[in-house]
Amino acid sequence: MGTETEVFGSLGLLFVVLAALGFLLFLIPIPLWIAAWASNAYVGLLTLIGMRLRRVPPGTIVNARISSVKAGLEISINDLEAHFLAGGDVERVVNAMISADKANIPMTFKRAAAIDLAGRDVLEAVQMSVLPKVIETPRITAVAMDGIQLIAVSRVTARANIDRLVGGAGEETVIARVGEGMVSTIGSSATHKAVLENPDNISKHILGKGLDAGTAFEILSIDIADVDVGQNIGAKLQIDQANADKQIAQAKAEERRAMAVALEQEMRARVVEAEAEVPKAMAEAFRQGNMGIMDYYRMKNVQADTAMRDSIAGGEDDPSGGPKP
Repeated sequence: MGTETEVFGSLGLLFVVLAALGFLLFLIPIPLWIAAWASNAYVGLLTLIGMRLRRVPPGTIVNARISSVKAGLEISINDLEAHFLAGGDVERVVNAMISADKANIPMTFKRAAAIDLAGRDVLEAVQMSVLPKVIETPRITAVAMDGIQLIAVSRVTARANIDRLVGGAGEETVIARVGEGMVSTIGSSATHKAVLENPDNISKHILGKGLDAGTAFEILSIDIADVDVGQNIGAKLQIDQANADKQIAQAKAEERRAMAVALEQEMRARVVEAEAEVPKAMAEAFRQGNMGIMDYYRMKNVQADTAMRDSIAGGEDDPSGGPKP
């Protein structure tokens, strides 16, 4: 019985020792400590334990530290930890600094960390500083002063400016500014032929305006890749204006015709009204003795003769003497 108790006690003690040893190895990554010591990038055991407690992966920090030391860069463990805790990509920042150092591009860890935390790819930015990027603009449509539409495409060669990556405008702004410069240059040209003959004038005009100010890029050159002739916008606008003027003239003519018709109808009404007064005037003349029966018959004979002559001549007057309505 005592022997079994001693055996169980020994196994329990062994289990506790193994658990304590495993927990100690978890807190103290011995292989990482040895790798850092062998690479002349020494990291203390307490520092490694502190990383575990702060939930910072020691492997990421130690490997970045080893890479920087081997490349001849001195970056402190505290800076690496602080950048990781701020949400940055430690390995990418260190690789970017190594690439910048090899390319003789001055870059501090503070600057690299700021670019990374700003949301930009710091390694790609360094690569663009060494090897410029070609940005092709979409098809830009503009109209010269002679009314001819031109469609142009340009290629912008630009490299990243490390000092302006934080707070500088991106690629979309460069494309927009180049497009604005192309529209302005083509629009100020007297004829579209002048643009086709010297497309390099567009590049010179755009480069002279300093479009890369306030951006994260430095424009090296602007090349006009293609210029196509589009529609005759000036002629189309003139045709549209002529059609609009024609419609306005027709509307005014119709208004004048309607006024003339209304005036004619008004005059006819006045004539009819005046003719209606004739019998009244004759009756009044008979009553006052100013007109006799023979005068009346002579007037009727004159009207009959006039109607007969009109009938013989093919006239369209009414036999009563008045015009047909």
